Amino acid sequence: MTIRIYTHPVCEQHDMGAGHPECPERLAAVRDGLRASTVSGRLDWREAPLVDREALLRVHPEEHVAAIERTAPAEGRVALDADTAMNAHTLEAARRAAGAAVAAVDDVLDGNGRRVFCAVRPPGHHAEYRRAMGFCFFNNVAVAAAHALARGLTRVAILDFDVHHGNGTEDIFREDPRVLLCSSFQHPFYPGTPLADRWSIVHTPLAAGSGGTEFRRAVEAYWWPAMEAFAPELVLVSAGFDAHRADPLAGLNFYEADYRWVTTELVARAEGHAPGRGVSMLEGGYDLPALRDSAAAHVEALSAGIDHLSAQ
Repeated sequence: MTIRIYTHPVCEQHDMGAGHPECPERLAAVRDGLRASTVSGRLDWREAPLVDREALLRVHPEEHVAAIERTAPAEGRVALDADTAMNAHTLEAARRAAGAAVAAVDDVLDGNGRRVFCAVRPPGHHAEYRRAMGFCFFNNVAVAAAHALARGLTRVAILDFDVHHGNGTEDIFREDPRVLLCSSFQHPFYPGTPLADRWSIVHTPLAAGSGGTEFRRAVEAYWWPAMEAFAPELVLVSAGFDAHRADPLAGLNFYEADYRWVTTELVARAEGHAPGRGVSMLEGGYDLPALRDSAAAHVEALSAGIDHLSAQ
């Protein structure tokens, strides 16, 4: 069995300036890791398509989409905030990243693949309903979830293990009982938003210095019982690898083995309700060697899940 990978060259042309941690080299590192992985011969590489406007408007209002389009420069760079900027390629890259999310959902729902990893940038989970921020313009994983719901699913789970709280995803789905959001992140830390208290939002905040032991205990205690009760028909992953101990932007101490573990577990636990269906979206990860190795471990674990299902 193969695992489909969506990416696009323009995603490497989006550039927010020299020294910016969310740099084009991130995708090259991910690509290098996947090509050197144990499943390299089973990867089905595809170009990410442009997203339809309708898909964006399910999670962002017209004024937000129009403002991003209007701000996009023909040359040079335009800053949206202290961390987030656009160059001449950003708008297309953002459309491709969101388009990959839609295509990936279609793939798993139409039987064209059981697992899909979207190696795209810019990332998305900080983009709120009305606001671009935190390196993000459109919320890619939210686009994926909303597209799945538009296709008739009634229960979609989003699992987010980026070191930063996915405030945008929570902002979009806070009042939607069809979406379960389980998120682990360093706390207190960027973006510092208040944490909602709802049955459909499961937060497992981790103190600075926490490592894989604390992460695994929290996930076992809170994520998996919530998943079992919710019984999702599709599992989406906001795969940020910036909780790695080598990452320069945070203070958690994960290793590649922790990403392999959580991926293996989520595949196994989703199996009974979302048979073989999972889409993973790249979010953070800013130490290039750590990103390379962590993304490879994640995709290898996704593939191992396919092997397990196929053997049944």
